[in-house]
Amino acid sequence: MKHLTSLVLACAVAMFGIFAATTDADAQERYGKQKVVYHINYDGGEDDRAYRGALRNMQNHINAVGAENMDIKLVLHGNGLGVLSAAMSNEALQGQVLELKGQNVAIHVCNNTLQGRKISYENDLFDVFEEDIVPSGVAELSHLQMQGYTYIKP
Repeated sequence: MKHLTSLVLACAVAMFGIFAATTDADAQERYGKQKVVYHINYDGGEDDRAYRGALRNMQNHINAVGAENMDIKLVLHGNGLGVLSAAMSNEALQGQVLELKGQNVAIHVCNNTLQGRKISYENDLFDVFEEDIVPSGVAELSHLQMQGYTYIKP
């Protein structure tokens, strides 16, 4: 009986190893290459929960498909610029933003919002550069969707 239990356990471990190895391959085969635009234009709420959750969704997406299989843009306008404003003093948000950027996520910041709210991207927002600024967040969303990007609002 002891031998049978060991054999069953060994088979179970082997099957798990095969399942784990094929899961990654299956995910890549299932999802393929993806072009995605994430849209944030809302307030982060208490402790920036909504922002942290949205960025976590993006990371989960990357984990499932693989950064090498993704072209991801994050468009921020209106209250969505709060992600980068809050990141000025929130180390958890800073880490999430830098992690996503390190996986080639491009962040597009709406110039209309910057101008309308008198926000300085150099002084008021975390890790934003001139090349990150787009004329209009809403127009950018439409532009990217016309190029085949899937729209996601987490």
